[in-house]
Amino acid sequence: MKKSPLLFFLLPIALACKCYAQSTAPTAYPTMAPVANYLIESRQDEIALARSAAPPSVSSGATVLVLGKRGYETAAKGNNGFVCFVERSWTAPFSDPEFWNPKERAPNCFNANAVSSVLAQYVERTEWVLAGLSKEQIIEKAQAAFANHHFTDPEAGSFSFMLSKQGYLSDDASGPWLPHVMFFVPHGQATAWAAGIDGSPIYGADGAPYEPTVLFIPVRRWSDGSPAPPPSDLHLH
Repeated sequence: MKKSPLLFFLLPIALACKCYAQSTAPTAYPTMAPVANYLIESRQDEIALARSAAPPSVSSGATVLVLGKRGYETAAKGNNGFVCFVERSWTAPFSDPEFWNPKERAPNCFNANAVSSVLAQYVERTEWVLAGLSKEQIIEKAQAAFANHHFTDPEAGSFSFMLSKQGYLSDDASGPWLPHVMFFVPHGQATAWAAGIDGSPIYGADGAPYEPTVLFIPVRRWSDGSPAPPPSDLHLH
């Protein structure tokens, strides 16, 4: 079954469907595109896209990050502990064939627990990418960061919203895929959540020990309150 790519960072899933299943097919994105291809020209457009990740009752009070030429920058200060931002392709698992896909835009909104224990991994990986490091060098830095406890396991209750209708999560999804919520858990716990088991509503898998383990659960409504498509219309494989 295929899923979204950035979701897969989520899982490695396998952000893949970008799915959450690993592919051995030749990738259309073997190397990073020019940095400009990953940027959103309008800062206000990126802020709005980031806020679309969660219901307005949450995102209106969230801090918002936007991507600059050297990394994520704070564009709006919040007061509810949530942080919304638009992920790019390199937050997917390292094995994802769309790791360098410049079209990907994945609005996400972390709660305070995820902000304090997971967000730094997304932010720092982005800084490494924009500093010109190769994927191999980024993997080495991620391994070292976990080994020296600079990166840590997610705090209990680490959670995020990905409910935007406006994102582009993979070429396979050709758009936002499905509204879903995500839980970040320590490596090795996917099975304890019955993630990826036939018939389970929870998707996900443990990837490498130096990548976050992310579980995701599709939900019934987008952040604007409109209904999500029923399972029969998902066209997943």
